[in-house]
Amino acid sequence: MRGKSTRSIAAMTIVKPSWSRTVEMKSWSLGNEFFLIKILNPARDAGNVTLKREDEVWNYVRSIERIIKIPPSMMMQSWMGSDFTNDDLVKESSIVNDYTHELLGDTIIDNYQCHIIQLNPKESAAVVWGKIVSYIDKENYIPLRHLYYDEDGYLIKGMELSKIKKIGKRQVPLKMVMTPYDEPGNKTIIEYSELEFDIDIERSFFSQQNMKRVR
Repeated sequence: MRGKSTRSIAAMTIVKPSWSRTVEMKSWSLGNEFFLIKILNPARDAGNVTLKREDEVWNYVRSIERIIKIPPSMMMQSWMGSDFTNDDLVKESSIVNDYTHELLGDTIIDNYQCHIIQLNPKESAAVVWGKIVSYIDKENYIPLRHLYYDEDGYLIKGMELSKIKKIGKRQVPLKMVMTPYDEPGNKTIIEYSELEFDIDIERSFFSQQNMKRVR
């Protein structure tokens, strides 16, 4: 979904069987390698920042004023208590570089004609998924569904993308729902209220120094 550069505001709703909570966040990206997210609400999390530079991820925790690097051993841990993991933040470039792609067939999702593409990890790739099956709109190449399998072939979680809207020259999904299949009643919904493409932004914006002062 990302263009050469983006700026967005989104709400992330974390749903559990007995409770739910919503986090408002602002994010910036440059290509697939640079990504910065700042939490705006709720107040207890406001000011926390996540930074991705290529394959590395850091968190700035405002309450203790510390920047913490996320080690590889923690990449599968939950991000902000959601069903998205730290690995989900860095995987977009990995999908291109670390997997081979196999066309399985086609199907229809919400009246969109879709290719079904299986992503198989390269032998040399340090990835967490045994395979990913993606459903991509044939006309505009919009991802509409991703299914994530472990190395034993078990389906672990799925992501559905919807609310397709034309922004500039692009058709993009404004809503994402991540569902873990081994945790009934759990899901995380991300919905964009603002989304801009091709903004003027430099690589230097995505720095540890900027994590503390970004607005």
